[in-house]
Amino acid sequence: MQKTALLQQWPPKYDTQYIPDVNEKFWYKDIETASKEELDELVFYKLKKVMEYAFKHSDFYNRKWSKVDFHPNDIKSLKEFDQVPITTKAEVRQDLLENQPFGSNVCIPFSEVHRIQGTSGTTGKPTVFSFGKDDWERIAHQHARIMWSFGMRPSDLVFIASPLSLYIGSWGALIGAERLGAKTFPFGAGQAGQTEKAVSWLKEVKPTVFYGTPSYALYLAEKAKELGVDPKEFGFRILFFSGEPGAGVPSTKKKIEETFGAICIDSGTMAEVTPWMSNTECEHRKGVHLWQDVVYTEVVDQQSKKLVPYGEEGVPVYTPLERTSQPLIRYWSGDLTTWTDEPCPCGRVYPRLPKGIYGRIDDMVTVRGVNVYASLLENVIRKIDGLGEEFVMIVTRDNIMDEVTIQCETLGTRSNQDLKKQISKELKREVGVTFNIDLLPIGTLERTQFKAKRVIDKRNFKES
Repeated sequence: MQKTALLQQWPPKYDTQYIPDVNEKFWYKDIETASKEELDELVFYKLKKVMEYAFKHSDFYNRKWSKVDFHPNDIKSLKEFDQVPITTKAEVRQDLLENQPFGSNVCIPFSEVHRIQGTSGTTGKPTVFSFGKDDWERIAHQHARIMWSFGMRPSDLVFIASPLSLYIGSWGALIGAERLGAKTFPFGAGQAGQTEKAVSWLKEVKPTVFYGTPSYALYLAEKAKELGVDPKEFGFRILFFSGEPGAGVPSTKKKIEETFGAICIDSGTMAEVTPWMSNTECEHRKGVHLWQDVVYTEVVDQQSKKLVPYGEEGVPVYTPLERTSQPLIRYWSGDLTTWTDEPCPCGRVYPRLPKGIYGRIDDMVTVRGVNVYASLLENVIRKIDGLGEEFVMIVTRDNIMDEVTIQCETLGTRSNQDLKKQISKELKREVGVTFNIDLLPIGTLERTQFKAKRVIDKRNFKES
């Protein structure tokens, strides 16, 4: 599909049978290698359409914008888009409470809802997502298009090793791979004994592509080795991930690639922002591309909510450009990243996040005035010979000083004294904080079949 065609219809209608030639590098070369000016024109066209649609069809946005006397016609150019009010998760949850069960942002009749997904609600009321059939097909199409960029082809067999439940990452991977024409094996994860079964199935079926979380891939490799299987025997070409920042952490990426003998691809935005793969590395793995014509992504200052210059840190704010069932306009992620517009060897015009998503504002731990992210620790710990894959950071405050203990596992190949000395030195250089180091026998720390919890903050600020 050419860019000019997309400028003449919204929501776009894609040919559901189209697949590029297997030797073609791009799904839509005309769009992916457009000039910045051409891409901006397409993005702004879609932004205007989705804002106009939301104002007309979404009670949530009509009410929200009318309160501050905002109208989509106020925005005359892409540069003015950061004047649009931010949408937060708290607002969405409050709307769900007041307009149960699906909220006031669903813009299609209930009879046209094709799929309902949601979050688990572990930190509050679950967030419900309603998708119409047209939206679901566009989501599958864009996931397929993005998967093509890192080398997936119809000849691949994709092993999906994440829960097939509320977690929308699994479903995006599944429907995207199917739309691309690949074979899929939706194996799942999370049940007792399932990882041992995965090792057996992988040896037997030999999938070429793996999808899951980075921590689970490393757990799978550990379990395979316990069973006498080299993870390289599985025969993966590509492992792609979401749900955690690990695949964007250099030392973890290297460990995954060396362990499986395949390339490691980082991806993911948020469940609310499906198609979530709009932040994804290409085969060159130079940081995730922001597929701006799919989900327009801004990186903004935490306070002003205005765009930060390329090269600076900020918070991603997302606007899906093709959804009609439940639009989101300038959705605040709460994540932290740095972006760049430096060219990528793949030739795509999209800006990139060279370090991926490396932290969250609400999950960040401030220790003695220093912001500490688990991803920073992970990059150090997984470079050090003699350590296992698992680690956890425990923050305490007994008196007035914060104390941080890093618990990690030793393989027993080096003395604890040497390991503690190296870990302390490298963490101090990387993070700027002195940590207590607690070395444990391999297998002590809890393993996960989904997302790893790396930070335990035991400080009681109410009593301090």
